[in-house]
Amino acid sequence: MFENNHSRYASYGTVAALPGDMIDAVWDIIDQDLQGVFPLENLLTFKLHNNNGTTTFEYVQLDEDDHPGALSAGFDTDFAYAPELPDTVLAYDDGDSQIILLPSETADH
Repeated sequence: MFENNHSRYASYGTVAALPGDMIDAVWDIIDQDLQGVFPLENLLTFKLHNNNGTTTFEYVQLDEDDHPGALSAGFDTDFAYAPELPDTVLAYDDGDSQIILLPSETADH
């Protein structure tokens, strides 16, 4: 899952809600910090937090009821935090391509 040689995209909602550099940062976190360290499912959840004016991406593994599980890791960035940022972004890998999307853009929503 989430091999960086597959096609990668961002949904319309994600592009409208996050600057391109922040979208790229999610891919970098997956490639450089999560891959090979954590067992990755085909759906990854990232919570965005205000960390003294900058944005922290918190990777959380959800349990079977979509509640945060026992595993999380925070990744601080230099990106300014804004209240308009989404609370959560998702990364989905269907085996052929990967996409970053908002929870509201999933079939479950």
